[in-house]
Amino acid sequence: MTPPTQTASPAPEVPPRAGAAAPAPAAPREQQAAAPRSGRALRIATRKSPLALAQARLVATRLGEFFGLPVELLPMSTTGDRQAQWSLEKQGGKGLFTTELEEALISGEADLAVHSAKDLPGRTSEKLIIAGYLPRADPRDVLVLRSGVAHPGSEASPRPAPSSPCQKNGALTLATGSPRRRGQLALLFPEASFCEIRGNVETRLEKVASGFAVPGGAPASATAPPSAPAAPATPSAADALHTAPPPAAAAATASAGGRIPVDATVLAAAGLARLGIRTWPGLEFRPLDFGEMVPAVGQGAIAVQTRIDEAARYAPILDPATARAVRVERAFQAALDSGCQTAFAAHAAGDSLYLFHEKTGRRRFPLAEADYHAPADTAKRLLSSLGLL
Repeated sequence: MTPPTQTASPAPEVPPRAGAAAPAPAAPREQQAAAPRSGRALRIATRKSPLALAQARLVATRLGEFFGLPVELLPMSTTGDRQAQWSLEKQGGKGLFTTELEEALISGEADLAVHSAKDLPGRTSEKLIIAGYLPRADPRDVLVLRSGVAHPGSEASPRPAPSSPCQKNGALTLATGSPRRRGQLALLFPEASFCEIRGNVETRLEKVASGFAVPGGAPASATAPPSAPAAPATPSAADALHTAPPPAAAAATASAGGRIPVDATVLAAAGLARLGIRTWPGLEFRPLDFGEMVPAVGQGAIAVQTRIDEAARYAPILDPATARAVRVERAFQAALDSGCQTAFAAHAAGDSLYLFHEKTGRRRFPLAEADYHAPADTAKRLLSSLGLL
């Protein structure tokens, strides 16, 4: 498999647990002079999930090393975290994991907020700015299969993205709440069925390893009986653009205690790596290259957000190359005004732009230096050529 075109630099040492002040070595005099509100700890707003905390600690380490100040994490629960029963597709997931962090910045409770760049909505608060990004990690998606599950080959011709997050038919059941992933998986596995899955990375791995997805983010029991009834058949992913599951399917799921049989899911390679997860009992990991699965906008990048008048102070810890690529990707997102309801993806890698849209399938376009300097114009030109604007 072709390795990713952008990789992260080695991860720095992780500071102490969330909420604790992280001691840092003394910084040179010129760095201390640039430190924001010198003399007190820098405060980072972050979600409470293990992955969010791991990403915030990476930022905290860089800040502490550069400014010579302690750094404090402020873990918060966002709307998306609290509403574990919600379908992110139906609720419009963009912004559900960022609003509370932005409010902490605006109120002055925090100095920075750390986000997975792929969670950012196309437009953020006018009072705030994305100061930049840490060096991008592996941006690919990873197909996570229950060990021993047979799966079909890929199909080259585009097919429509399934319109419903829970469709039951075919030998392979894929668990994902992402229209982007579901639309592209339908091209790879046209006979597959789809169901919703929520929860943090470890929870999702537990669910797939057990063979059952449980709505609401709770892990499925590892001892779930293999004979638990599955939902009745509905049209396959390839034929389901305008088809919702019948009431009988929901009733069968409920009769099985809410458990949905599941064979596989898809997770971000960067998230697995940041959590130190290389293997998992009962599961097989298969990275998907850009020709199989176009990553989400910003996938693999950690975004650092702050107040507009303080952004320049943090530039020395951020990566210009990552910002350059993500600016192009976010220009496409903004032009389409797409959120979690749309099967869309854009990934800039060197001289190539990889694009997926539910109406066009996967496409690849050349990127010139001029395209990086005018991302909004680039997005408008290419999207117009596809009839999407």
